[in-house]
Amino acid sequence: MTYRMEDGTVVKTENASRRWVDGQRHDGHNWISLATGQQWAHETLYRSRKGRYWIEYASDWQGSTPHAEWVSPQEATRWLLANEHEDEMPDDLQPLVEDVSE
Repeated sequence: MTYRMEDGTVVKTENASRRWVDGQRHDGHNWISLATGQQWAHETLYRSRKGRYWIEYASDWQGSTPHAEWVSPQEATRWLLANEHEDEMPDDLQPLVEDVSE
């Protein structure tokens, strides 16, 4: 998938150097995204080849259009922690873990 970011940069999911999908928990009926708190909306965090982080927002609802936004390293760290990817934390984000969590 290809996206044009707000700053004009074009990113492609297949060019990302790393990708993390949102964590999920079963609520007894459905799988719920930890990132969105919903069954139908999902997020995927990517690291670009240049080391910038961005999130792809997607929905299973018919007619919805996925989009992407740059996120700060702090927000990427929060996202990884909230989606239970602590063990996959990239080296460049490790120093931020203490700043964004308690």
